[in-house]
Amino acid sequence: MRILLVEDEDAIAEPLAVGLRREGFAVERAASGGAALEADEADLVLLDVGLPDVDGAEMCRSLRERTDAAIIVVSDNASTADLGADDYVIRPFGLRELTARIRAVMRRTRNGGTSEPMRVGGLVVDERARRVVLDGHVIGLTPKEFDILCALVRDPGAVLSRRRLLEEVWQTTWYGSAKTIDVHVGALRRKLGDPGWIETVRGVGFRLRSP
Repeated sequence: MRILLVEDEDAIAEPLAVGLRREGFAVERAASGGAALEADEADLVLLDVGLPDVDGAEMCRSLRERTDAAIIVVSDNASTADLGADDYVIRPFGLRELTARIRAVMRRTRNGGTSEPMRVGGLVVDERARRVVLDGHVIGLTPKEFDILCALVRDPGAVLSRRRLLEEVWQTTWYGSAKTIDVHVGALRRKLGDPGWIETVRGVGFRLRSP
């Protein structure tokens, strides 16, 4: 998969490109908005919206007009969620988290939005159909429960922070909503039938694993 990394700071771009290549991605780097628009076609654009030569929203619009590539915006705050990108990540983030987000976006956007169901043990999550099957039985979830499960199943075994869940499922960074997460996770555990599916990592967040 080809990634166009649009980042003007060498200290950020170079180690990020190295890490993504280690994950198996082909990475081309553009140091400005103008260079990005002249770059070869990519499958996904990883776009820093703090570029010196172009506004982030304008850059997203220009990319949409030029390419069918998926776009993930990189920013320091969640206000970039409405720029029209396919997803966004907030600094600081880990390479593992970013890689999971890249693969999730590509699953959603590849082939006109079709995606393969995600499987962990006997759990099958079809993000496109919003359908969950466990050991052959369909599990009925509320929209928020489904979104939480999707966020966890995209990278099983990895810890997903409460902040990340707030950003991804509730589109907020207000930590006062954290108890809402606990209520929904508790309901999700009950519906999955075994609390071992979702492990609480004290002081951090949650991770999904097959019990």
